[in-house]
Amino acid sequence: MVLAAGALLWLTGCASIGAPLPPSLELPKAPTDLRAVRKGDKVTLTWSVPALTTDRQKVRYVGKTHVCRGPESVLTACGTPVADADPPANLPEKDDAKKKKLTASYVDSISPEVQRLQMAAKDNLRSNPFATITYAVEVLNRDGRSAGLSNQVHVPLVQTQPAPADLAARLTAQGAVLTWTGKSLPSTDAQPVHFRYRVFRRAEGQQKQTLVGEVEAGADTLSLTDQSFEWEKNYYYHADSVTILSQAGKPDITIEGDDTPEVKVFAHDVFPPAVPAGLQAVFSGPGQSPFIDLIWAPVTDSDLAGYNVYRREKGEAAVKMNAELVKTPAYRDVQVAAGKKYFYAVSAVDVRGNESAQSEEASESVP
Repeated sequence: MVLAAGALLWLTGCASIGAPLPPSLELPKAPTDLRAVRKGDKVTLTWSVPALTTDRQKVRYVGKTHVCRGPESVLTACGTPVADADPPANLPEKDDAKKKKLTASYVDSISPEVQRLQMAAKDNLRSNPFATITYAVEVLNRDGRSAGLSNQVHVPLVQTQPAPADLAARLTAQGAVLTWTGKSLPSTDAQPVHFRYRVFRRAEGQQKQTLVGEVEAGADTLSLTDQSFEWEKNYYYHADSVTILSQAGKPDITIEGDDTPEVKVFAHDVFPPAVPAGLQAVFSGPGQSPFIDLIWAPVTDSDLAGYNVYRREKGEAAVKMNAELVKTPAYRDVQVAAGKKYFYAVSAVDVRGNESAQSEEASESVP
């Protein structure tokens, strides 16, 4: 009985210890948020640096990251990496591992030669405008091992237009007029491919860009007028080419080309409003103090501040009648004398004091 109890106790003790756990391989989890943005021949890849290992431990060390690229639609292995991205300088502390995310990035170049090599096993871009190149990244540990490839992204290989080399801007009363010479690519048999130019504006001292508008490519000389800015400010404009792939039943694919150099415009308003038209003068007097009423068609400029009224007699210079701007397209002249003939003209003035030329004259006599 004593021996049996001792044996049972020995067996129970062994069961409680169990088999030793294998050491952690410290494999960083493969990123699942790889993103790619193409602009011209450059592809910018961004992804989150893994904070945890495959066994849910905090990553203590991250090695290099392989940047993988291939013509196949699904990469089964990285093969020969395009490049190795350096590891981050420091990793988040343990308490911040789930709160803070480090991001890494790499800029790849799709030169015409790379496009040619990637398309060697496919139809050419003219007959297959939807051909893509596939990217993934592979994050390594200290020993150069990984948990596999990240999610995979597909980047269109269609050729983009060159950026205009002669973007110019000039200021007019109608707005900032942007002009450039179009340089379309050779015609393509692929109807889904369309080419456009987009023009952007930013205020001096700011990074935010505003899309002013876009123009279909095709003409030798192209232009666009921006009327949405504010006067008396400095602005910078640039244009880029855009290639659009239209897919039936799917959203369009838009690939931006390279940007032009910026051109600077000081939106200084030296442009007067439109000249008032339709001026009429009508005398009224019997039974009351004599006066002459003036009316004219309103000026519709958005920055109109008011009007000036001018009067002259035959052979004399015109004199301004109003001390302050007239706010409505009408004026009553009560400083008239019997037996005289008066000649009237009006001008428009904007909020910055720019004054238009005077309107055609209207005359009226006082009996």
